[in-house]
Amino acid sequence: MLDVAGTWLTPEDRHLLRQPQVGGMILFARNTESPAQVRELVRAIRSERPDMLIAIDQEGGRVQRLRRDVVRLPALGRICSEAPDNAEEVAEAAAWLMATEMLACGIDISFAPVLDLDYGRSEVIGNRSLSGDADELIRLGRAYIAGLHRAGMAATGKHFPGHGWAEADSHVALPVDDRSEEAIRASDLKPFAALASVLDGIMPAHVIYPAIDSLPAGFSIAWLQRILREELGFDGVIFSDDLTMAGAHAVGGMSERVDAAVRSGCDMLLVCNDRGAAEQALAHAQRIGIQPGARLPRMLARRSPGIDYKHDPQWSRAMTLLKHNGLIESLA
Repeated sequence: MLDVAGTWLTPEDRHLLRQPQVGGMILFARNTESPAQVRELVRAIRSERPDMLIAIDQEGGRVQRLRRDVVRLPALGRICSEAPDNAEEVAEAAAWLMATEMLACGIDISFAPVLDLDYGRSEVIGNRSLSGDADELIRLGRAYIAGLHRAGMAATGKHFPGHGWAEADSHVALPVDDRSEEAIRASDLKPFAALASVLDGIMPAHVIYPAIDSLPAGFSIAWLQRILREELGFDGVIFSDDLTMAGAHAVGGMSERVDAAVRSGCDMLLVCNDRGAAEQALAHAQRIGIQPGARLPRMLARRSPGIDYKHDPQWSRAMTLLKHNGLIESLA
């Protein structure tokens, strides 16, 4: 899964998209001016590759790539604090609103929900998390996933097995969570274990958990194969986190990162915000003969509600619910 620099495709972008090892595109804020422009960009991508998986990070709060002419969604952590009496209903409505707007743009998935526990330690997670309590997070996470599914969008939980305790930001450093395996299982792992059967995708953390493995979770056979696949029974898509992040450098250069992510069991590898690195990863993938993962089609949009979704009675109900709880900032 790669990215492009702007709001339209260059000839170089189109050439890249035609490579069979490129199975996905992720959109960032620089790619999104308005829903109409995003729809046109997506049409251009699909004219080259109709089967392309198109993703975005549209969590709400500080992580919302498309902001103009869409609902300014709340950070997930605000749902429980500001709607304690009906938090599950609000979580489902927020997910449905987000998914409906993104599907109308032609986008298949937003990488959500965040299932990390908020311990008040990690600034990169913070109120992106639904809760600091595992049982509460499970309830709200299940409701959020139900909202995505009701809209027709697959759900991707992140960052397995939990990024909330490690203080460093894996975008710029290599975080280490030095707790015991028992402590991690009794807390951070619980939401992923409880929701594995309803999640369609999971994204592991670029965090080292020395009690389990010396490698970051996204490169760890112990985490992804022994625990996630075999123990938790997860059969969905495993997305690597961005292989250009500092937390991924622990295993070496780009070729080594691709090898390690494939070996650990990742179905799709993200290489973002660095075209040179993306070309290196693609060239290495071509040399070693990586084939598209059989699970990936499960992540494609299950239903497109069309661009007239604001006339859907569900839209009015969801908007009223979030407004009543003070969770909609504005329509940009």
